[in-house]
Amino acid sequence: MMDTESWRQFSAEELERGYNARATVPDVDALLRDYREQSAPMYALPCVRDIAYGPHPDERLDLFPVPGRSNAPLFVFVHGGYWRALGKEDSVFMARCFTQRGIAVASLNYALSPGASLGEIVAQCQRALGWLHTHAGAHGINGGHMVLAGSSAGGHLAAMMLSPPAQRAHGVPAGAVRGAVLVSGLFDMEPVQATRPNDWLGLDVATARALSPLHHLPDPTTPLCVVVAGIDTDEFKRQSWLYADACAAQGNPVVRLDVPGRNHFDVILDWMDPDSALSRATWPLFDAA
Repeated sequence: MMDTESWRQFSAEELERGYNARATVPDVDALLRDYREQSAPMYALPCVRDIAYGPHPDERLDLFPVPGRSNAPLFVFVHGGYWRALGKEDSVFMARCFTQRGIAVASLNYALSPGASLGEIVAQCQRALGWLHTHAGAHGINGGHMVLAGSSAGGHLAAMMLSPPAQRAHGVPAGAVRGAVLVSGLFDMEPVQATRPNDWLGLDVATARALSPLHHLPDPTTPLCVVVAGIDTDEFKRQSWLYADACAAQGNPVVRLDVPGRNHFDVILDWMDPDSALSRATWPLFDAA
């Protein structure tokens, strides 16, 4: 298992570079616009928009069922944006690819920082999972066959949704989550607490630890696919492999995928191609019994 303290050797400037994904691409705004532009046509598909899964106005999700199926498995995607940007409408670009394969898609919205604390955001996403397990059946979806996914900050949130105590607290039984695909996520919040994102997160060391997926590992039987982009920073890669190692050490089946030529932002657009490396790593989670 990797050294969880290795980040402490970096200077403040080096640590900032390690968590500055924007600096790895020439035009991050164009890439973020691409999410919305690629997602917009998906709303011509059969879908149900703005479903409330909790009391907060931002606790909404969009659901893409599979026409003609009454028991479809579900891909649950949690968007990134360093907990302070983007939304569900930026995050459904994979809907056609997945529904054509017989897999329903849910895209989660959540309140953004600094208007909501990270603890509140985590609780919202965990609540959404409980809602999907309980209510997805009304939309022809099997709430007992869900695969979670998230990118960047969304990878952190999806990993926190894997916590067995959180699932039990929201009525999600063991085995309902069949796996997860975590792309360029953040799993140890202590070094993040020492960098610029803490300007809007406002974490102290204790809260950072309490909200770190590294200290809330999934059920050991849950299969995982942990993904990084070839053009991710070393710290994003270290975080992903650290989490993968911790899960593998407790018995989780873990697939590691480093996608060459892709960056922190465009790697998830590979879910639009059923034959991409990312998609090929995702399909077995749905095929498993």
